[in-house]
Amino acid sequence: MKRFIVPILISALTTLSCLFIFKYLQNQPPLSASELHLTANPIVNTSFSSNVGLSPNLDFTEAAEKSIHAVVHVKNTTISRQPTSMMDLFLGGGNPRAMIGTGSGVIISPDGYIISNNHVIEHASDLQVTLNNNRTYPAELIGSDPKTDIALLKINAEEALPYIPFADSDQVKIGQWVLAVGNPFNLTSTVTAGIVSAKARDLNEFDNQPQSFIQTDAAVNRGNSGGALVNTNGELIGINTAITSETGSYVGYSFAVPSNTARKVIEDLMEYGDVQQGILGIQGSNLDTQRAAYYGVSQTQGVYVAGIEPGSGAQEAGLQTGDIIQEFDGKKVLKFSDLTGLLTAKRPNDRVKLKIVRDDTPLSLSVLLKKRDSFVIEALGLELKNTSPEILQQRDAAFGVMVHRSLKKEFMRYDLTGILITHINDQPVKNIEQAQSMITELETRELPIKVTFVTENREKSSIIFR
Repeated sequence: MKRFIVPILISALTTLSCLFIFKYLQNQPPLSASELHLTANPIVNTSFSSNVGLSPNLDFTEAAEKSIHAVVHVKNTTISRQPTSMMDLFLGGGNPRAMIGTGSGVIISPDGYIISNNHVIEHASDLQVTLNNNRTYPAELIGSDPKTDIALLKINAEEALPYIPFADSDQVKIGQWVLAVGNPFNLTSTVTAGIVSAKARDLNEFDNQPQSFIQTDAAVNRGNSGGALVNTNGELIGINTAITSETGSYVGYSFAVPSNTARKVIEDLMEYGDVQQGILGIQGSNLDTQRAAYYGVSQTQGVYVAGIEPGSGAQEAGLQTGDIIQEFDGKKVLKFSDLTGLLTAKRPNDRVKLKIVRDDTPLSLSVLLKKRDSFVIEALGLELKNTSPEILQQRDAAFGVMVHRSLKKEFMRYDLTGILITHINDQPVKNIEQAQSMITELETRELPIKVTFVTENREKSSIIFR
């Protein structure tokens, strides 16, 4: 009985307390609006608006309409030989077999000039181009540049063709909207949208092959290579070239050769037959906190000059090891790929203005760019350059060309840089033009390539490339 008394008393006291408080509040005057202070969190409207963060006038349809008719489907037929015997294996014979690859291209003039990627048309024995109206034409390869991965084709049509005008890719801004137009997986006339994610992107700064891509998140897949990257005005700002993916398909990153680079390459191919590359004549490095500490400098952005090539424009202008390049012709240089991208749009004998820092003191220099005296042998993965009489004398050689650097990972570990190539297939090599002609002929005939060379220790040896 006692255990029921305590809960009953607590209930009675609670009831009396509530009645007292209610009666008290009834007798109080109401609060005015000025006395009422709200401290609750503000209410956020979560209703969806389709144009949040976008310009109300943004419309991709005009850019798509302008560009879709000027992007073509490129079919590359390559004839390879399958060895059927040991004799075929060593001499390059065998049964011929046709292999077909596809990609995209961009019409850049009404008379039928087309830009694509070098890897789209490489080793082609036959090229076919299909327009958006399903008409197919044979295409002629005018020229290509493996280094920038740009190729120039030409078709002869009965009428003036739709084309895409060039824009200045140096004016592209990170975050601006772009469209990628191409033929992924043989799906013709495909348009995807994205933004510019980064500029002057080098996919691997340690491979001795400087790059400077526009990076976007517009969906690009196999078959898009050689297609157009355009701005919202339908102007060409890049040639879609690569993706980086563990699956081989698009995962959010795609890369395009800037239009300024592509335009300069095709103009050189049309005027000179090859690419006229102006070089500064330095060995450089990116900067960050760790490298700045190593070099003993305070800057963490720019290009650190680690070496100067003898006889180069950089040497003649007074550039020194330890200088930091921060501007090139009025454009900021934050990393080596910025400098690479700006240089690819220049020619030999162009004069450029550099702003540098030397011992924490700003300086300005005018540099005359010179012609690169080297040649890349794609089949061997080597870059060759002409050498000097002094080096020939040191090696006890009457002629030869120098290996400037290895471009393939499998050869980098052999440290071939600096060897002197004296013979190709037992024929003397006196300059890079002769080496280029010999290699081209051997590749055309699909013959093995024997390279005879002399090391820095004057040791002679040979390598056979198949």
